[in-house]
Amino acid sequence: MKSASEEPVPLHEEFIYCCGAATHVLKCGPWKDLSKDESKNLPRLLFMIIPGNPGLAGYYRTFIQALYCGLNQQYPVWVVSHAGHCKPPSGMEMIEDTDIKELEDVFGLNGQVEHKLNFIKKNVSKDIKLVLIAHSIGCYITLEMMKRASELQVLRSVLLFPTIERMAQSPQGKLMTPLLCKLRYALYMPVYLLSFLPEGVKASLVRFALRGMKTCDESSITTSINLFSVDCIANILYMASQEMMKVVERDSTTIKQNLKKLIFYYGTGDSWCPQHYYDEIKMDFPDGDIRLCEKGLRHAFVLDASKEMAAMITDWLQDDLTKL
Repeated sequence: MKSASEEPVPLHEEFIYCCGAATHVLKCGPWKDLSKDESKNLPRLLFMIIPGNPGLAGYYRTFIQALYCGLNQQYPVWVVSHAGHCKPPSGMEMIEDTDIKELEDVFGLNGQVEHKLNFIKKNVSKDIKLVLIAHSIGCYITLEMMKRASELQVLRSVLLFPTIERMAQSPQGKLMTPLLCKLRYALYMPVYLLSFLPEGVKASLVRFALRGMKTCDESSITTSINLFSVDCIANILYMASQEMMKVVERDSTTIKQNLKKLIFYYGTGDSWCPQHYYDEIKMDFPDGDIRLCEKGLRHAFVLDASKEMAAMITDWLQDDLTKL
């Protein structure tokens, strides 16, 4: 007989329109609706994952399940995709068919910040505290959310492998910026042609691309099939091109104002935010909770280390949770 921790954790899956754009939401926990102020049974805390890029919720499936179990299934854990990064189900368009233009440039970097704030406003009661767990460019989005909406009841923000400064100057940024800013349209035709392949062939191609990993999360393989959609790829690359141009200076003012709420976690071999970025922020904020990975985890930890990361985060937050 399986122990409670080994039982499969049920996931609630939704495809919704947020700011007029197709959005994929995965939820762990019995709480499907957190927007009813009058309900007495709402949890006191919501863990919300702000993804990196590609911002596909499916990449975080194992992570939120492990996190939910690590929290003894006491708090809901949600992940919200970036606007337009998911392939919507049959019968649902990428952009809502409406005369109302909810948000200009929703697929851009600024639009993704407003997209998350709008989601919280419409789906989460104001009485519920938030733990924001952000990954990669999600860390930049999270700092912007805290800057723009100081009324949010953020208990903690955990920033994993944070791309919050000088992205185009990073080793990976120097390589990718010309491709993303000048040549991205050239990628659309091959993706379009590959989109006609059978699903099984697509999965085989993904497995081949990830063959170098000793262990690869199965949900990452199924999720990666979304990348054969031209609409998804176009939105993913468009957002990435804006990241190279707009994520330049670290927002030290917002960090200083929220320092006690922030946990930073940098990688040792991360080509998107190299170790000297860690050294510099550590020097600028000696009292901050700024950690350097000692486990050799990759920037894209969701591919093979979701459970390990979830276990670390639950350990970091024990003191906060006991004070609730």
